[in-house]
Amino acid sequence: MSSEGRKFIGALLAATLLALTAGCDNGHAPGDDHDHGAADEEAPKGPHGGRLLEDGDFALEVTMFERGVPPEFHIYPLRKGKPVDPAEVQLSMELSRLGGRVDRIAFQPQDDFLRSTQSIAEPHSWAVKATAQAGGQTHVWSYESFEGRTTIAPEMARGAGVETAVAGPGRIEEQLSLFGSIQPDPDRIRNVSARFPGVIRSVHVNVGDRVKQGQQLAAIESNESLQVYALTAPITGVIVERHANVGETTDGDALFQVADFSSVRADLMVFPRDRGRLRRGQPVRVTAADGAQEATASVDFIAPAGTGGNQALLVRVLLDNADGRWTPGQFVEGLITVSAIEAPLVIPRSALQTFRDWEVAFVKVGDVYEFRPLELGRTDGERVEVLGGLQAGDTYVSGNSYLIKADIEKSGASHDH
Repeated sequence: MSSEGRKFIGALLAATLLALTAGCDNGHAPGDDHDHGAADEEAPKGPHGGRLLEDGDFALEVTMFERGVPPEFHIYPLRKGKPVDPAEVQLSMELSRLGGRVDRIAFQPQDDFLRSTQSIAEPHSWAVKATAQAGGQTHVWSYESFEGRTTIAPEMARGAGVETAVAGPGRIEEQLSLFGSIQPDPDRIRNVSARFPGVIRSVHVNVGDRVKQGQQLAAIESNESLQVYALTAPITGVIVERHANVGETTDGDALFQVADFSSVRADLMVFPRDRGRLRRGQPVRVTAADGAQEATASVDFIAPAGTGGNQALLVRVLLDNADGRWTPGQFVEGLITVSAIEAPLVIPRSALQTFRDWEVAFVKVGDVYEFRPLELGRTDGERVEVLGGLQAGDTYVSGNSYLIKADIEKSGASHDH
């Protein structure tokens, strides 16, 4: 990590520690869903606790109502501190968000306030322009109210390892996790017996020795001809069993077993309820229980019937083992891709953080980062479909997003509607 990155993380940790030890009384009303912090102390307040916008003797009190309903503005008009009939006020708002989007909000009178005609999407972070017409006069206010936002210099972000990506389409794979073990391929195992009954005169190999096809394993003296003939390896492989010693007699018994482990199989077990999701040829990622080895292959065989008390079915995957990475008996996990979809918007799970009550990602515009609450869809454990909250083309933090969250939280993520 660069010196800039270490400085950024050091400052971030120090500020976070300071925030944790600075006390807990932030002064906002009980039950308020957001932290209004210092911004609330600076802005004038109206009788309902909202931001007060004043122009001469006319004023608007801006509040956000979000208990039991999607967030909406409730605006209370006042003249000389007294309530004004909301039917006598025409009001509109422009909310300029990070990235250039502008939400234009209309209002209609209800009871003693003006209610926005649409819900207000999170985050509630924007530059506001409010225009009101009342008593034959036009009143205009502009102010900023930011939350869940921070600014980080590019060299600091790079040094800390903050990674970004552009939101776009991707592939979501549904996977089924099965467990089993590595087994030798029976088609690559040979038992070696003497062709004619006789006496073993010499033995040239031991268990564990590698042999080549045609290599002599032992010499046998025939009982009938008294001629000595060579017993040779039928395949290239490893001696895994030896039942031959000099001076012993043999009469058709297997003297050696030779196994070729250049190809092995992963025998996985699947419960009958999942059998219908599997088919031959589906891609599989096989991983050793200790995570030391991994390989990709495909389903080669699915047993038609179960075995044992639980009626689990055998699923077989053939693995290339020319490098000897897999050992028979080794426990493995197989992740079988049972379905795949192409989704319009997909991000890695590493981009997600929990912020307040939401799962969020952080968008980046220039040097500014801001949270976006997400509506999530399907996931395969590594990638997740985004149904709302991000748009294709948005730049978002894809790696080390916890640093952005921590930097935002140390400042209190304050805002004022």
